Amino acid sequence: MLSNLDNEVIFKKAFTDKTVFTCFVKDILNIDFKVNKIETEKQFTPKIGNIDFKYDIFAESADHRIIVEMQRVDYDYGFDRFLHYHIMALAELQRHAKDYKISQQVYTIVMLSAPYKINNLSGIPIKDEVLISEVDPRNLDDKRAKIYPHKLIYLNPNYKSGKIPANYRDWLDLVYESIHNPQNYHLNKKNKGIKRAIEIIDYDHLSGAEIEKMKISESRKKMISIEREEEKREIAKNLLDVLDVETISKKTGLTIEEVEKLR
Repeated sequence: MLSNLDNEVIFKKAFTDKTVFTCFVKDILNIDFKVNKIETEKQFTPKIGNIDFKYDIFAESADHRIIVEMQRVDYDYGFDRFLHYHIMALAELQRHAKDYKISQQVYTIVMLSAPYKINNLSGIPIKDEVLISEVDPRNLDDKRAKIYPHKLIYLNPNYKSGKIPANYRDWLDLVYESIHNPQNYHLNKKNKGIKRAIEIIDYDHLSGAEIEKMKISESRKKMISIEREEEKREIAKNLLDVLDVETISKKTGLTIEEVEKLR
């Protein structure tokens, strides 16, 4: 049986393995990444922009040319937070550069490991499995000028479209199956990284200490989820006098029925 990759302990255990990480980077970024060290809970000192944030997983290539950062998301933090993380990683490099040219490539990969309510400006949910944000300029014909290699990539395994290339599909399926079908999973074991990840997150291969940490992490996540739901209800209740039920539902993520019960 697979352990759930939406659990912080299991996610870090899997993706800090060098085989899993390098295969993942090769499939997602098409880069042969020779990793020297993989860190967790990476923070910058001093803080950038007076904001204290950290990456779940941070790795720099052995030749110091490429930086890959990974984030696992359980809650509806929104695009803005991770855009900020990505930009601040670039700012950190700029701070140490001799001039304005950044010699390293920065890739931030966000794995949306829980059903995620991302909305565009019109309020319509975004359910794409892969979203890629680049910083290259485009001309008036919308043709990209390849200047900056940096990318911010969102992987969303929660909504299957059936149109995703195999290099993405294997990893999206790994996360999805570990959460929704851990006992009878269907995964591409021909993929070296996927095969290794399956071995690592096999529940029977976890140590007693890892199982205990996993359960503590799960309990903490449930508590945070309860607190966020209570916060949503309190916000919705305060808005009842100024907004209609449908608008409150859209803004808080609560159903119309849940909002109605707050009257």
